[in-house]
Amino acid sequence: MTTAPVARKKTTTSAPVPTQSRYQNRVADYWNAEENPVNLELGKIDDLYHHHYGIGDADWSVLDETDPELRKERVTGELHRLEHAQAELLAGHLGPLTPADRVFDAGCGRGGGSIVANLRYGCQADGVTISAKQHEFANDMARKREVGDKVRYHHRNMLDTGFETGAYAASWNNESTMYVELELLFAEHARLLRRGGRYVTITGCYNDTYGRASREVSLINAHYICDIHPRSEYFRAMAKNRLVPVHVEDLTQATIPYWELRKQAEHLVTGIEDAFLTAYKNGSFQYLLIVADRV
Repeated sequence: MTTAPVARKKTTTSAPVPTQSRYQNRVADYWNAEENPVNLELGKIDDLYHHHYGIGDADWSVLDETDPELRKERVTGELHRLEHAQAELLAGHLGPLTPADRVFDAGCGRGGGSIVANLRYGCQADGVTISAKQHEFANDMARKREVGDKVRYHHRNMLDTGFETGAYAASWNNESTMYVELELLFAEHARLLRRGGRYVTITGCYNDTYGRASREVSLINAHYICDIHPRSEYFRAMAKNRLVPVHVEDLTQATIPYWELRKQAEHLVTGIEDAFLTAYKNGSFQYLLIVADRV
């Protein structure tokens, strides 16, 4: 039986962000100022700006290119392909969805994930970011792709969106959970999702069987002004908020080729590549896909 779509309440995408903590203001300032080539140059290829990492086997032949400019172009394209593969993996776990369904992209960045979901399912998408700059950029991309009537981005706090309770068939975080308290985040997802709705996250978390957060994890926190959570905290916070995991996948080995290739992309490196690779390889850091149903 198909659930009748919830009527879409008119919202203003430029609504003021709810009250934020000093930390959240710092995060917003960081992303308002961010102009990192590893985000911008990859997105220019097809106007899909992902703001996350990649998975899958890399095509190492791109490093054999002798022409410097062509080598840059091929490496950039390959990194973008791996990032898009990650976005498609996440989107593939949201369904089955129909064009009448609404989905929620929490911490949407420059908007690539919402576009991917719309392209796959034809669904309506609401993305939320506390960065005014990202909000404007993402809406420009949606208009450029002529999907602005179905894909909208909002300058709001993902912990307090103001959206309708039970309005969404699916929701997700793609590498944005480390900026918020998990219990507050999952409470908002549980409120927004209809009963039986699907929540998906792909995230980096520290492995608490290893012990406390490693030196490398601390370096990643400092680099991105974030607070990476232990793996166990995800499942504890989900259980408190009616989100029941139905699929968990360790993507750590699948993401290592992306980081090894990125480390050799002189025009895109940010200096954090070694910390990720060391943490993944010593077992202190994991890259997880978690799929949960709202009960």
